[in-house]
Amino acid sequence: MVDVYENCPIYANSAYTLRFVSLDDCKDLLKVYSDTKSVPLFNSDNCYGDDFYYTNEEEMSKAVQFWIDKYEHRDFVRWSVVENGRNEVIGTIELFHRDADDTYTNCGLLRLDLRYDYEFSTEIVKILSLIIGPTFDLFDCDKIATKAIPEANERICALQSLGFEASDEKLIGHDGTEYDNYFVLKLI
Repeated sequence: MVDVYENCPIYANSAYTLRFVSLDDCKDLLKVYSDTKSVPLFNSDNCYGDDFYYTNEEEMSKAVQFWIDKYEHRDFVRWSVVENGRNEVIGTIELFHRDADDTYTNCGLLRLDLRYDYEFSTEIVKILSLIIGPTFDLFDCDKIATKAIPEANERICALQSLGFEASDEKLIGHDGTEYDNYFVLKLI
């Protein structure tokens, strides 16, 4: 089994490539994280109040460096989503193994942040199809959970077409806060 924290794999199809985030991605990522249409669709649950809305390169650079530091401490992995045709970073995927005292234990928790002009079911399926299969082994989990708010129709459609099911269970944060709107895919 690959240790994702020793050697972060790269995944690609004809449309997209997932590779470990880099400080060189900041300019492209600022287009994602400064987009007021995109930010409400991000999952900032349990992130100590960060809403992932960044308005300048310094803020973006600090965020990317934080993600790199968290990877080095084996907390989570953040991949950049590269649109191959333009060789442009159009989002990120974060994944980590979550153990908790709620239904989302032994879980690969996935966060997908996309630029709004890529927030279409067909594109989300192409992107998530790259990482869903490997997640179970990379993060030694029996399910994947991700958030999609009710207004995220395209995202919900994509998740359902990939086999995710809406969950009525709340995710309980480190401070006891309850979060909802999660979709779960179980290992068969």
